[in-house]
Amino acid sequence: MKLLVATTNPGKLTEIKHYLSEVPIELVSLKDVGITDAVEETGTTFEENAILKAQHYAKESGLMTLADDGGFEIDALGGEPGIKSHRWVHGDRESTDEELIAHAFKMMKNIPSGKRDAQLRLVLALVRANGEVVATVEEKVRGIVPEAPSNARSEGFPYRSILFIPEMNKYYDQNVMTIEEAERHNHRKRALERMKPYLLQIASGSV
Repeated sequence: MKLLVATTNPGKLTEIKHYLSEVPIELVSLKDVGITDAVEETGTTFEENAILKAQHYAKESGLMTLADDGGFEIDALGGEPGIKSHRWVHGDRESTDEELIAHAFKMMKNIPSGKRDAQLRLVLALVRANGEVVATVEEKVRGIVPEAPSNARSEGFPYRSILFIPEMNKYYDQNVMTIEEAERHNHRKRALERMKPYLLQIASGSV
């Protein structure tokens, strides 16, 4: 049985394959199945967009599909950038990692310490090949926006250079976290752990 992981982000794909390594399902990427088109994200929530993407690629590939949507939410900015996390700077097109990092600190310039809380939020959607929604799950990791970004960068994950976790006194970035810290705090891992029971049931043929 194959599961299409609907992402073009190599870092995200690597994480998903790692955290689902124990599930007896073959994981394939959009590149593996020759899909290159993008989905217009017309939803008003992360969940709606995750389902939209999953259903689109399931229909196109004929495979059960796992898709996600998520972004950065800054409390003092009313939850911005939220669903426009990748288009925050230009609006009509995706911004580069460095543009997003610079823009975040520009927007936070006059926000005092103690009011710089923020979070990364993620929704996973699993749909069958016919588009039927099997499950959606949500996870988040909270921290603060410090006065400056991390010097480390994880390509495709700009907000990990912005979100600082006071509990571990580090940025939420795999380049600076220990393996143990990454395992404990990774919100994608927690979301995938919640999705695993559905995948295992499908793999066993029980649902």
